[in-house]
Amino acid sequence: MKAIEIIEYISSQRNEAQQRVLMGFFKTGKGQYGEGDDFLGLKVPQVRAVVKMVAAITPISEVPELLQSRWHEVRLCGLLILVDKFEKASTRRLTHDPHAIQTRDEIVEMYLRYADRANNWDLVDLSAPKIIGHWLLLPTALGGNGVGMHTDYKQDVLDRLADSDCLWKQRISMVCTWKTSQQGEPAWCWRYAEKHLHHPHDLMHKAVGWMLREMGKRCSLDLLRDCLSRHAHEMPRTALRYAIEKMSDAERKEWMK
Repeated sequence: MKAIEIIEYISSQRNEAQQRVLMGFFKTGKGQYGEGDDFLGLKVPQVRAVVKMVAAITPISEVPELLQSRWHEVRLCGLLILVDKFEKASTRRLTHDPHAIQTRDEIVEMYLRYADRANNWDLVDLSAPKIIGHWLLLPTALGGNGVGMHTDYKQDVLDRLADSDCLWKQRISMVCTWKTSQQGEPAWCWRYAEKHLHHPHDLMHKAVGWMLREMGKRCSLDLLRDCLSRHAHEMPRTALRYAIEKMSDAERKEWMK
């Protein structure tokens, strides 16, 4: 399916009342983190329904036009099409399949090329773990001769995102570790939580705390406690509150001291 057809279909569902709600919720006012973002007024389930309808018949080559759209929901659609295609190429049966590896790498390269178009927290959170986070766990032909895990190259990719001046790329580097923690690999979360520990933006405080909480839940609560014992005294309060959210009341009170 052509990108222009997808854009026309999404635009036909415009809802001005919901548009005003979303533009307030996603802080699109002057000086706010989502300044200038334009919404059509579709909710996420509506966009997912479009993705379900078009993903299989839309070539990857059409996605950049979606990602460059002024409309938030169109960019979300493009990102979710990439997620759909990445997941279909990442089944256990296809983990080492050469064509699937090529497809996954093409999606990752496209995602990184247009990472700044995932320019609000929902766009990052709904795509980064399922594309970049999953890619960290899979064989790739990027970053070296032949196919392998190429961990140093993957770390370099995340470091470039983390060291970027773009808030959304920085958030990608943190939130993508949700997937690695789910699979019992805490090192990625630990590395980027420490890297972003003193980030000035509240959205990153929330991301760091959230990912640390997930790391503790999925990998090791003792590992989370070890991290907090080193850094709780210097963590932003928001990050600390998010990190300890699932602990007992008594333990939360102790950490907040």
